[in-house]
Amino acid sequence: MKTRPEVTLDDLVAMNPDQLMELYKSGRTPEVAELDGRLRGRMLAVPRAQEAHVARWLRALAGTLWQGKTFEHHDAMHGEGVNRVLGEKLNWFRFDTYVGPSRAGDFEALQLNYDHHGNPPLVRSVKDEVREVAPGLWLGLAYLQERDGDHLGCFFAVAR
Repeated sequence: MKTRPEVTLDDLVAMNPDQLMELYKSGRTPEVAELDGRLRGRMLAVPRAQEAHVARWLRALAGTLWQGKTFEHHDAMHGEGVNRVLGEKLNWFRFDTYVGPSRAGDFEALQLNYDHHGNPPLVRSVKDEVREVAPGLWLGLAYLQERDGDHLGCFFAVAR
């Protein structure tokens, strides 16, 4: 069995979208409870930053000064969480968590569903998913749900 060298958050920052996707596909699907707690967040590569609708979404996200995510499991299959923003003074953009099919390939990932009544319409169209790429480090894909399907908006990471 071939093992890959352990990656760090700084390694992820230096990777391009193709490298991040390759690493994501080789990652491990976590159980819902594995992400419990306050995780630091980092936005990574943005494959479609030049497209107008993606740029609008990024401006909205960047304006919140995203710090990370807090996760809490309810049972083995479901949980919830929230994004920490503005220097961790606010918790915004609630999401539900569950393990389900990935949009990136024929495997499962931990899904983050933002379709909550209290979230703004643009945020409700975001579908995140994460896989573990090193102990305590999860690589995420943020998809924008549009009329013609889901489109990868950016890569992000959360870490202990």
